[in-house]
Amino acid sequence: MQHANQGTGPTIDGQGLSIAIVQARFNADITDTLARACRDELAALGVADSAISLHQVPGALEVPVVLERLARSGRHQALIALGCIIRGETYHFELVANESGAGVTRVGLDHALPIANAILTVETEAQAHARAEDKGRDAARVAVEMARLLERLA
Repeated sequence: MQHANQGTGPTIDGQGLSIAIVQARFNADITDTLARACRDELAALGVADSAISLHQVPGALEVPVVLERLARSGRHQALIALGCIIRGETYHFELVANESGAGVTRVGLDHALPIANAILTVETEAQAHARAEDKGRDAARVAVEMARLLERLA
């Protein structure tokens, strides 16, 4: 099954890929939307449901440690990070956003494994709801496209 992504990007095919998703439960109404859209798009791209694993963690700061374990397993061609960080009145937003992002990036670079980072960082809950479905689908497309690109580069 070939599926063309939106825009001018390449046609991407997820058949035969194994992809793991790590979803933060904090702001679950939003992260559940991210996960649902992501899984739907992975299916549309040809990734078998049995080749998709979903792992939930308490919040965005816990996402990188599970990504690390999954990357180390060698069982997946790509990983996806899902979460939602909404700005509050304290510095905590910056801490969580910066540290979770740095952790996700480090795991990907350390293991030369594509990780689609769809941990939303937004000002308001309304912004998160407005972006969740599109960002979930985008994460699926990025994961599949990057897995295929790294295969070609190997």
